[in-house]
Amino acid sequence: MDFLHTVFGTIGDLTWGWSLIPFLVIFGVFITIATGFVQFRYFRRMFRVLKGDNQSSDPNTITAREALFVSVGGRVGGGNIAGVAVAITLGGPGAVFWMWAIALVGMATSLVECSLAQVFKRRQDDGSYRGGPARMIIYGLGKEYKWLAVLYAISLIAAFGIGFPAFQGNTVAGAAENAFGLNRLISGAILAAGTAFIVFGGIQRIAKASDIIVPVMALTYIALALVVIVLNIGDVPAAFSTIFANAFGFEEAVSGGMGAAIAQGLRRGLFSNEAGLGSAPNVAATAEVRHPISQGITQSFSVFIDTIIICTCTALVILLSDTYVPGADIDGVVLTQNSLVEHLGSWTQYFLTFAVLLFAFSSIIYNYYLGENALTVFSKSKIALMAFKVVLVGVTFLGAVAPGATAVFFFSDPMMGILALVNLLALLMLFPVLRRVLNDFDAQRKAGVERPVFDPTKFPDLDIDHSAWANKG
Repeated sequence: MDFLHTVFGTIGDLTWGWSLIPFLVIFGVFITIATGFVQFRYFRRMFRVLKGDNQSSDPNTITAREALFVSVGGRVGGGNIAGVAVAITLGGPGAVFWMWAIALVGMATSLVECSLAQVFKRRQDDGSYRGGPARMIIYGLGKEYKWLAVLYAISLIAAFGIGFPAFQGNTVAGAAENAFGLNRLISGAILAAGTAFIVFGGIQRIAKASDIIVPVMALTYIALALVVIVLNIGDVPAAFSTIFANAFGFEEAVSGGMGAAIAQGLRRGLFSNEAGLGSAPNVAATAEVRHPISQGITQSFSVFIDTIIICTCTALVILLSDTYVPGADIDGVVLTQNSLVEHLGSWTQYFLTFAVLLFAFSSIIYNYYLGENALTVFSKSKIALMAFKVVLVGVTFLGAVAPGATAVFFFSDPMMGILALVNLLALLMLFPVLRRVLNDFDAQRKAGVERPVFDPTKFPDLDIDHSAWANKG
């Protein structure tokens, strides 16, 4: 076991330790410039997904809005409540600015990876779609790169399909125990039962659940934060001033100054919005849309919701309170919880517990689909799929009832580092394809087409499943 710890620790150091975060930042900046600042050009268009016709023509497929809420449900989690607090504690208020910065470039990264996932998606026998970085590699780069796709898929299953559900189960059970005194066996059983009901229903049931859970949890949390902001409206300009001053070293809240702010802001921002990690494209590929770029724009909006809106709400709740003391050693979720209690009263600790429950549950069902999709890359066995579902429900329950059990899943972060590097490598190799698809979308918009339609026959050299784009006009 010590040997395995050493191996995975080394992998983690080689990825998250020094290479991956700079790579993600540089790649995001490159994508932003190379696409003509696409996330800003189509910013207003992102909001279209929240209104209008969001009914799929096929009951076995999901809509763009449902795909958005599934991915938001996965992105939004502990990072938005505890992660922001940790970033401020270790990096000072200026870390919030750098979280914003990485989110703005991450919006372009997410647009690229999710658009390419749509280009190379495959229609299944039941009419649904599957896609993501693994299939993007196989059909975009060629069958000779299938080994790279399998490496990605195995890393995705280990990190998101097995490791993270255990941690989320632990988060739920711990929050319920602390707030309500609920026995971990009870909360673990309830969580496992709810997870089983959703995951055995497939992507359609996951999408329907997320379409309800995510708006409720996000809007309620945002509403509570807005109440805090309104009650302290006179102090809001000073809070923003502190963020900017600390971000550029004019004020120093913690040791390390501007360097600590940048490091913590970038790291926590990337963990929160997941742009470039290759997770969201697996869900983005399932949506029925007219053009790949349309879903890319929608998923770019997902990053905006996660970091620019929800993380900012958490940051202001903390910075507008007297609970935050620069440099103080306090647990992340406790800092957020205590700040809310100071603003609105002790009842908010129960609300925050409920929010954590919903955030964690939506993340678990999101993580399940990522694992399922990865499994289908190298196995079509129904027995293997059933076994994975049982294992996921089991590790969720185990993580909930045995606090120390989550230490077994020490491989999650290193595996996530590997899949992120594989995903970014594939994106760089396929970027010329993305440029062609984006040019097609831009040309249709300039010609006055309100809702551009993707015609795969314009790209005869690409291995595209034409049946996935039939009758989209």
